[in-house]
Amino acid sequence: MAKLFTFRPDTNLSCLSQHKFRRSSNKRFLKPSSSPCLLNSRSLKVSCSIREKENIAENERISPIVTGLKVDDELGEKPGIGIEKLGLENLSWPPWKNVPQRYKLIGTTSLAFVICNMDKVNLSIAIIPMSHQFGWSSSVAGLVQSSFFWGYALSQLPGGWLSKIFGGRIVLQFGVLTWSLATALVPVVAGFMPGLVFSRILVGIGEGVSPSAATDLIARLIPLEERSRAVSFVFGGLSVGSVLGLLLAPPLIESFGWESVFYMFGLFGIMWFLGFQFVAEDQPSINSGSLSRSQSNPKPKSWETSMEEFGGSLNVPWKSFFQSKAVWAMIYAHFCGSWGHYCCLSWLPTYFSEELDLNLTEAAWVSVLPPLASVVVTSFASQFADNLISNGVDTTVVRKICQTIAFLSPAACMILSSVDLGLPPWEVVTILTAGLALSSFALSGLYCTHQDISPEYASILLGITNTVGAVPGIVGVALTGFLLDSTHSWSMSLFAPSIFFYLTGTIVWLAFASSKPQTFKKID
Repeated sequence: MAKLFTFRPDTNLSCLSQHKFRRSSNKRFLKPSSSPCLLNSRSLKVSCSIREKENIAENERISPIVTGLKVDDELGEKPGIGIEKLGLENLSWPPWKNVPQRYKLIGTTSLAFVICNMDKVNLSIAIIPMSHQFGWSSSVAGLVQSSFFWGYALSQLPGGWLSKIFGGRIVLQFGVLTWSLATALVPVVAGFMPGLVFSRILVGIGEGVSPSAATDLIARLIPLEERSRAVSFVFGGLSVGSVLGLLLAPPLIESFGWESVFYMFGLFGIMWFLGFQFVAEDQPSINSGSLSRSQSNPKPKSWETSMEEFGGSLNVPWKSFFQSKAVWAMIYAHFCGSWGHYCCLSWLPTYFSEELDLNLTEAAWVSVLPPLASVVVTSFASQFADNLISNGVDTTVVRKICQTIAFLSPAACMILSSVDLGLPPWEVVTILTAGLALSSFALSGLYCTHQDISPEYASILLGITNTVGAVPGIVGVALTGFLLDSTHSWSMSLFAPSIFFYLTGTIVWLAFASSKPQTFKKID
């Protein structure tokens, strides 16, 4: 066993006599010798002559090193000891070891959202060969695609509630695992319609809890002056996922069949889940001092703490939520934004193909442009919003400016596209791409407001607004097809309803939205 030798506080350490280590009665003691030995107070390394080193190696076959005031028998006998003394303290592995923990979590959460939209758009491409193989009609294909939104809408509130109890980090990782396994299951059950619909519902459930989980994580970890960038970076992963999904799915289907898309994209999510465990292990290292005073406790909740809070978390102040004008403004704004987003996401490829007379390949590539442009706009919008807040502009004013841009820009571009101005197809595509890209300002507007008004209930509030926001995915997409069959007009079926909701959403948002922190209390 290694022994500790102690010095009195007044001992002079500038020069010590060289010592030899001998064994006596199974104990080690130090015997002075004539050779001088210096103990460097900074590196704490024993400096001795070559002759003495040879004697020590010969007699004891041990190279004692001094770490602090402790003598160890062999280098490396105890893991982690002596690394700093050998000059390796500047080496760090993995490379992201010294990155602040909140940035690691935000980065991995954004990556999860990339995979999220890849698994959302893969079916929109694979549905074509699947329909040919199984003989599905358009109605059946529509049923399969809409089943995702059933699970997505139903899981919003439970996802927010679970995130509040157990923390967004835990809910997010199991959400990713759920939708990834369900995605990989699609080729297995594709020939059995109830099984296929159920698998897509599971994908919707897994993806449905993720926005609330991410919102809870951001509310706990990110200070106000960084919040716009954090929200934009995380939810901007959705646009990146759309681009990657639309680009990767066609060559995979052509080379390996439509089944490969679901296997490959599902594997991405499973790999993310396994990798996230290493990031989660470092969770206790979060420095609460780096957060703003408005943040709730950033430390992760233990299972015992979560269960202790379980009873109290059942008493969510629902009535207090719905008595707030700001909450109703968020609900309606989320509905309006989702109507335009989901309808365009589903029908723009068909519009490009039929109305602008583009072939399917051209229509597919053109459909990538709006989400690709959104990635650029998102980074600019987040910097714009955070700079305004850092310069003292009221947070409510900043959120109203950003959301107004997010609503009026696509509305104006849709008006230009729906009017017959004789524009060539590429100009119409450019106009629509610009409008839909600017709608990404919502990530620095509406999507930050949940954390602004209540970090404690941010995940539940997003669950409420996102539940309503999922309705256009079920109703709006189907209604657009019905109106198109009835009117044979893209202006009346796709653009007119979206323009209406964008304009009315702007009015409600400017009138009632607020980012002022609110205390929601249980009302009997």
